[in-house]
Amino acid sequence: MKYTGALCSLFLCAFLFASGQVSPVSGTPAPVLVEQFRTNRVFWEQFEIAGKIVKLHDTSVLEQLKPYLKDNDRHVRGNAAYVFAALGDDDGFEVIKAILTDRSERSEGQGIPGGNWDLRAQISADRYYAVHLFGDLKDVRAVAILVPLLNDPEVHYIVPWALSEIGEKAAVPPIMLMFTDKNPDMRVLAIDALERLRAKEALPQLRLLLHDDQRIHFDGLGTVAEAARAAIDKLEAMP
Repeated sequence: MKYTGALCSLFLCAFLFASGQVSPVSGTPAPVLVEQFRTNRVFWEQFEIAGKIVKLHDTSVLEQLKPYLKDNDRHVRGNAAYVFAALGDDDGFEVIKAILTDRSERSEGQGIPGGNWDLRAQISADRYYAVHLFGDLKDVRAVAILVPLLNDPEVHYIVPWALSEIGEKAAVPPIMLMFTDKNPDMRVLAIDALERLRAKEALPQLRLLLHDDQRIHFDGLGTVAEAARAAIDKLEAMP
C-alpha cells in the first residue's frame, strides 16, 4: 500500500507511528522512504534518506534494500550498507569494508570533485566515502580497519575525522604519529581529531607544535601552531 499525504489521516498516521512504519523525525512512512532511496541517486541526498530509514528501527526494510548491497555505484552500495549496519546487520559492515579494497571497473558515478571522471579518481572517491560511512556508523570494529589507512594517500585526509567520530581511545596513539607527517594539513587534521577525542595525553606533543608556522590549505589558511594552541586551550579547559 502506498501512503500519501491525502490518505494519511490522523488515525492512520498514529497507527503507522506506533507500528514503527513512520519516521519519528519526518513523519514519512517507511515504504515512502524506501521508494525515495531507490529513486534518488544523488548520494548525499540518498544518505539523508538512509538516515531517516535507520531512525525507524524497522529491520523489515532490509529485504527491500538488499539488491542495493551489490549496486554498481559504490556510493549507492555504501548507503544501503549503512542502513544494514546501523540496524545491526553485519552484512552492511562487511560491504563498507569491502569497498575499501574494491578497485574493480564500474560505470561513471558520483563523488568526483569538479566532475572530471576517470576510473582511478572514482575508486579514490568511493574509498573515501566508505571511510566517511564508517565514521557516520561509529562502530568501534572499524578502528582496526581505519588506522592503517592513516598512511593511505587516497583516503588519509578523512581517516582522522572518522576515527574521532567513532570515539575510541585506541585511535589516539596512531593519530599522534601524524604529527611527523610532512604535510601540514595532515598535522592539523590530527590535531582536530585528538581534540575531538578529548585526548589530554597528547598535550606534551601538541606543545611541541607551538613553533610550527607552516600554513595549511583549508579552514582559513592558518598555521599548525595556531591549531595546536587552540587545541591545547580546549583540552586544558576540559574537566
